[in-house]
Amino acid sequence: MRYAIDGSVKLKSDRVFDVVIIGAGIAGLYTALNTDPHCRCCILAKENIDISNSWLAQGGIAAAISADDDPRLHFEDTIVAGAGLCDEEAVDVLVREGPGDVKRLVEMKVPFDLNQYGDLQITREGGHHKNRIVHAGGDATGRETVKALAYLASQKKNITFMPNTLFIDIVTKDNSVTGLICKTEDGYELISAKNIVIATGGIGQVYKKSTNPSIATGDGLAAALRSGAQIRDIEFIQFHPTGLWSPTSEDRSFLISEAVRGEGGLLKNKDGVRFMLGTHELNELAPRDIVARAIERELAASGEDHVFVDITAKDREFLEHRFPTIFNECLKRGIDISKEWIPVCPVQHYLIGGIRTDLHARTAVNGLYACGEAASTGVHGANRLASNSMLECLVFGRRAAEQINASVHIGVYEEAELPKIPERKHVRLDYKSMRRELQQLMNDYCRVIRNEAGLTYALGLVTAIRDKLENVFEDNKEYFEMLNLAALAVEIAEAALARKESVGAHYREN
Repeated sequence: MRYAIDGSVKLKSDRVFDVVIIGAGIAGLYTALNTDPHCRCCILAKENIDISNSWLAQGGIAAAISADDDPRLHFEDTIVAGAGLCDEEAVDVLVREGPGDVKRLVEMKVPFDLNQYGDLQITREGGHHKNRIVHAGGDATGRETVKALAYLASQKKNITFMPNTLFIDIVTKDNSVTGLICKTEDGYELISAKNIVIATGGIGQVYKKSTNPSIATGDGLAAALRSGAQIRDIEFIQFHPTGLWSPTSEDRSFLISEAVRGEGGLLKNKDGVRFMLGTHELNELAPRDIVARAIERELAASGEDHVFVDITAKDREFLEHRFPTIFNECLKRGIDISKEWIPVCPVQHYLIGGIRTDLHARTAVNGLYACGEAASTGVHGANRLASNSMLECLVFGRRAAEQINASVHIGVYEEAELPKIPERKHVRLDYKSMRRELQQLMNDYCRVIRNEAGLTYALGLVTAIRDKLENVFEDNKEYFEMLNLAALAVEIAEAALARKESVGAHYREN
């Protein structure tokens, strides 16, 4: 399927930009702020800036900026966590250039937390052998960073912000970007642009339980796939070990940050036994895939649906200051984390793979770039090291902007033209039940621990859902989101079946 729209759609086409950035999280905003001031730049957001994976990110940004750390040590930790599948050249770029981008954020007035001496407060998370995580607002690094970058972007005369806009398709000619199709409150638009940056975040809504917001339906990845870009390593789905367990169904799982374990939180079963002891040299701070599998096995053995994080060794004052978001959310649910254990279970959290890019964020389609969670730069390998994700947004978002600055011919425009697209049968479908069915299939058969029979069964059913959607059309947001989710579910299941060996976040029982 080349285009998600059909021939019945009427398009307005009066906007022209040098570059359109899809997504208003850290990757998209930082890319925009690094574009040439003379470059006409548009940031297109599905909703507003406070609804994104970046906004919700609690942990921090990893970079070798302390006196006793070194990029080579950060490199080693990243390679180990990636289970041997990292692109070493990409990791080298990340760890060498990352400290400079963190310093740039300081200059941009991102309000990082400081220690008693006025220096950056640096902590540690799972998989890191050194303290190298900077954070803001205690456990609100994403929110504080997005707010600071969004304010700076709003001051730039060359940046136009289009909120509440659904990105649908990439328009190409001879494998080169000419524009994009989107849907606003006023109807469909064809925007002309020779450069597009996909910074749309993850695919959390493919799964039943995810820390991602409801808008994380993989729109950027699916559109890139339809345009001819390559998808890589999409079977590597990171399940965060410690989503806050809830006795009721929720649209989004609340995350208990890895930083809680970094500050001394212990994983225990209902009997108070620390089941991570002896599982890995770092115990509770082992890489996330190892912790998630250990919890799944503990739950299977006990018949329970959650385990616990115990951070009661820290006093209330410390916890309220270091983890204000987590402390208050748990308190709202009747849990005082200074006195009570936090009930947790693994939930979908991060897409490790994505749109394949080179070291300059370029894809296989000329003029199409990707950065952040939507991209597969190669830095994460088979398992993302904690807090490398926001650093990746910065380093490769900046690199995308630098590449665009070097190649764009400012003021030279070519109006995008859409080829004739056939009409499809117009129908009304029950997208809520269809989404629930797909999410349940992916939750049951393509989670933390997988096997060939389950993957084969799920692939057959999600393929049928995708095929049904591709043969019809309906003019609403729910149709496009469901089409994208089904297309990506097929890609995930196929890739998981094709990779026979267990490695990193992809674990096969058989």
